[in-house]
Amino acid sequence: MTGLLHRAFSVFLFNTENKLLLQQRSDAKITFPGYFTNTCCSHPLSNPGELEENDAIGVRRAAQRRLKAELGIPMEEVPPEEINYLTRIHYKAQSDGIWGEHEIDYILFVKKNVTLNPDPNEIKSYCYVTKEELKELLKKAASGEIKITPWFQIVAEAFLFKWWDNLNHLSQFVDHDKIHRM
Repeated sequence: MTGLLHRAFSVFLFNTENKLLLQQRSDAKITFPGYFTNTCCSHPLSNPGELEENDAIGVRRAAQRRLKAELGIPMEEVPPEEINYLTRIHYKAQSDGIWGEHEIDYILFVKKNVTLNPDPNEIKSYCYVTKEELKELLKKAASGEIKITPWFQIVAEAFLFKWWDNLNHLSQFVDHDKIHRM
């Protein structure tokens, strides 16, 4: 697979009970339709507001926009300054014979209770899960019962539980210089 390398972001939103908001992608999505994934994943637009690199503010603005578009979260509930940029991962993944991903994925964390009004064209279903429930979901994915997106699987296996255990102390994991090659 030779897809062009591009920027993306993956948002992991936790409520105040430390449960992670997951979504199941709509069956209408071009890549990975019907797959379960983290809260929100997308790409910054090629406009000045979302291209600004300083402290990943452009990517955080893009995340705010997509949280509204996909999950209906009011923009004022997730201002960019409350979206925490942890690190980046580089990965490739095939979706079908034509589509796939080749991304530098900015990992973003939010801890907040939010109002949800999902767009059914974007999201088939959603739920908040505990660590134990996510581990069960990952087992189901491993056995083929359900499908999860490759970037979510990579992050879950390599980093997510360590970060989740330290939601109130994420600063120790902030690494804006390194790109983790997966």
